[in-house]
Amino acid sequence: MAEKRNNHGYPAGWAQVDPANVDHVLRYAVETFHPRLTLASSFGLEDVVLIHRLIAICPRAPIFALDTGRLPEATYECAERIGRRYDVDIEWYFPLTEDVEQLERTKGLYSFRESVENRKECCGLRKVEPLRRALTGHDAWITGQRRDQSVTRQALAVLERDEAHNGMWKFNPLANWSLDEVWSFVREHKIPYNQLHDQGYPSIGCAPCTRAVQPGEDERAGRWWWESPEHKECGLHR
Repeated sequence: MAEKRNNHGYPAGWAQVDPANVDHVLRYAVETFHPRLTLASSFGLEDVVLIHRLIAICPRAPIFALDTGRLPEATYECAERIGRRYDVDIEWYFPLTEDVEQLERTKGLYSFRESVENRKECCGLRKVEPLRRALTGHDAWITGQRRDQSVTRQALAVLERDEAHNGMWKFNPLANWSLDEVWSFVREHKIPYNQLHDQGYPSIGCAPCTRAVQPGEDERAGRWWWESPEHKECGLHR
């Protein structure tokens, strides 16, 4: 469906949407952009909540995931359980083999721990470039970002322009939710989830770049724990 704009820069009809109501946001996204709409899933808690709600609105909604080649086994197991529970086909995207081979031959297997620049280079090859391909042909995408996840997301909007991807629209329906609200929804609906969450991992990425958090730490303290909080984005959400 072709995008229609209003005079305020948002797509037509957005002014009538309650951004605090996740179902309203998802239904609007589907009605406005499907089939040129896709949901990004890393199979964290937020993403399985969004899959549960989106599939109820649009059973054949496109869903994609990025296989970086270094994901924890528990993430793959969660993806399989989600696929069976909701009868969905996850479209997987992978890094370009020659790029990963070149990086590891020249800088080794753990160059990402040597500097922020090296870490962003690795994320660029394993995540950012595959994401570009995953979003090709779409006008909007949905993410599970929340404002209280980290200092880098405190100004997150429910609907925003993704300038890093040609100005397409990005929906963040759970932007206003707390972690407790996410857990309550998962438990109430018995949604399959990544078992690492039960081992102290509120945020899960690649296995070498993720650890359990300690009591009182930020949700994303376990991601790239050797870096300062303001650097803890991989480039997917610039």
